[in-house]
Amino acid sequence: MFEKNLEIGFLLDFYGDVLSERKRTVLDFYYNDDLSLAEIAGEIGISRQGVRELIKKAEEELFFYEEKLGLAKRFRATEERAEELLSMMERGGIDGEIRDAAERLMEAVKG
Repeated sequence: MFEKNLEIGFLLDFYGDVLSERKRTVLDFYYNDDLSLAEIAGEIGISRQGVRELIKKAEEELFFYEEKLGLAKRFRATEERAEELLSMMERGGIDGEIRDAAERLMEAVKG
């Protein structure tokens, strides 16, 4: 059985632009539009096995980029720290410029 790794959808957001258009399209259909291999095959005109192979190659490429660059990992760490900072500030009743800066950081992280 070919199971979806939901981490791929997250990595696609970070590194999708460096994939070939064909790989990016196939991953988008599979992970974001939730199309089956057969539906994707019909959409782009290749075999179901061809779709599966494209997905596997694209996934490997995304994991390679994450291993080398670590953008998704850094994003998650920054997001966690921003949430932690906001939580600490709410517990401590801190207002003003520091709170505004923390909220802007959180907005920037969330995009």
